[in-house]
Amino acid sequence: MSYPVFFQPADAWVGDLIPFQKDGEFWLFYLHEVRADPKPGTAWNLVTTKDLTQFQDHGVALPHGTTEDLDFNCYTGSVVADDSGVHHLFYTGQNPGNLGTDGLPLQLVMHATSTDGMNTWVKHPELTFGAPDGYESADWRDPFVFGDEAAGLWRMLLAARHSDGPERRRGVIAQCVSTDLMTWEHTDPFWDPRRYITHECPDVFEWGGWWYMVYSEFSETFTTRYRMAKSPTGPWTVPDLDSIDGRAFYASKTAERDGRRFFFGWIASKEGNRDDGAWQWAGTMSVLEARQNPDGTLAFGLADELVDSFWDGIPLELESPLPIRLDVPDSYSAAVAAHDLPTQFYAKAVLDIQPGTTECGLLLRSSPDGDHSYVLRLEPKRGRLVFDRWPRTITGEAQWHVSGDVPYAVELERPCDLSPGSHTLEVVVDGDLCVAVVDRQVALSTRIYDLPAGGIGVFAGEGTVTVTDFEVRKRTDN
Repeated sequence: MSYPVFFQPADAWVGDLIPFQKDGEFWLFYLHEVRADPKPGTAWNLVTTKDLTQFQDHGVALPHGTTEDLDFNCYTGSVVADDSGVHHLFYTGQNPGNLGTDGLPLQLVMHATSTDGMNTWVKHPELTFGAPDGYESADWRDPFVFGDEAAGLWRMLLAARHSDGPERRRGVIAQCVSTDLMTWEHTDPFWDPRRYITHECPDVFEWGGWWYMVYSEFSETFTTRYRMAKSPTGPWTVPDLDSIDGRAFYASKTAERDGRRFFFGWIASKEGNRDDGAWQWAGTMSVLEARQNPDGTLAFGLADELVDSFWDGIPLELESPLPIRLDVPDSYSAAVAAHDLPTQFYAKAVLDIQPGTTECGLLLRSSPDGDHSYVLRLEPKRGRLVFDRWPRTITGEAQWHVSGDVPYAVELERPCDLSPGSHTLEVVVDGDLCVAVVDRQVALSTRIYDLPAGGIGVFAGEGTVTVTDFEVRKRTDN
């Protein structure tokens, strides 16, 4: 029997992750989201993994408080260890009945410690503090703590909002500093672009002479982005491709092991478990590995451990052997495998794209003729990867039922370099989850609900593409 690629507890959904690496093992704390009415309190649960392919669920790690406590909801934060080996957990405490002067629930920074290797936590309610004057008291969350050795202090970053200014541009990463992790002093903002509603789940790390600031844009595009600098105090610059993934992969935070950096986030579910449903908060955990390009920018792809866990090849039974040349200067052609794929698989296609080609890519869960499928479409002329499906909505007898004037999901496109030449498109599918990667540089995650089964194929439109490698693998005989 196969095991899932993406972790999700049996009784709930995965919210924001708080990753921590200990002795080569990732301790992945996460917000345990139960969709019920009335809503129960939110706890931190814990899952661990050594190989990024198998996960052990440990249940509740930090229990939420009672309906009378300030931390009825234990929201996002961070974990650090001090020089004596004591672990400090900082989190956001919120209770819907604990209102500020604006009538909105207060968000508070709260603190817990562990002296037994994070097996148990002791809360310290006396160390709780909220937003100072000049900040909205209902947006003071996601405390991220890291050590600044050069400055000899600890920095705490918070997703916050100024109390004045344009309503949708008040977002700021606020900052507190400490020398002992116990008492904190508010200081100047860490980053204050006056650009977004707020910047959720801030994260900062150093790698190869560069500092990186990661945040999730709670604004126009709901995606996770990063900035670069040569010091932890900036100035921060915007890389050409500054997003980690698309709309579906959110609230990503990072951890390092053996010089490698991993981004842990969640792929959002959709309302009604259907492709046209609205995105929901929380979903299923997913991991991307970051790789550092020579110029310091970050590339994102699947971890080698995950790819290597798919070892059993699946014959494709295509009409033509490789290489497959699709030469269609003013038309369209597709080659689809003769059989349906399992619900869980890894696929890789290497596409040699000739100059002037309009589109090419992979068909997923396709009908034998390629007319009904999910589409991972490379568009060289526009420099982007697009996730699409055809038909997009239910068809009918009337002309407009063909849905040709309904655009693809614009939230699921990713800019990428598709210069003429060879490009590799990888994809992992597991049930209703799909993660695609171009050239181990650009990742795009999504949900796939409406088409539960079908074949896989390659296609080209208005141009010439040679498929030099095309393989599909599974983990077991599933």
